[in-house]
Amino acid sequence: MFRSARRVACYLPTDGEIDPRPLMQRMWQMRKHCYLPILSRLFYDRLWFAPVMPHSRFLLNRFGIPEPVTAPRKWVRAQELDLILLPLVGFDLKGNRLGMGGGFYDRSLEFLRGRCCWMRPKLIGLAHDFQRLENLVPSPWDVPLQGVATDCALYLTA
Repeated sequence: MFRSARRVACYLPTDGEIDPRPLMQRMWQMRKHCYLPILSRLFYDRLWFAPVMPHSRFLLNRFGIPEPVTAPRKWVRAQELDLILLPLVGFDLKGNRLGMGGGFYDRSLEFLRGRCCWMRPKLIGLAHDFQRLENLVPSPWDVPLQGVATDCALYLTA
């Protein structure tokens, strides 16, 4: 998934989340296009994704999370990405993800719920292995992951 992806979204870590910045450095070396989420009130609290480079400037959003300073015309929707690496609080081996509770990723990815065989974007959670839970009961609005990469293993769903 990662190797063939050209447009990849990451995030900047908060509250002890796995830090994808070394992976972002690798993406730039591989000439991949890297994006970070932008929280837009104009679009009903859905995420857009802004291109980011090593020299990008940042401003804090309303939650104190840095977002790249880029013109909105450069933002892309999730549908335009090949791979999205998501933060999480907990996960199970069925691809269920427990987030921070804001629902921003679920609202932004709701277009994937109605598809039975969707190709992109692929969704991979990044987590510490101790965040793996036995079983999460998904809510109707939850969008499942194709896998989770932890500090110990890669768990792919069937």
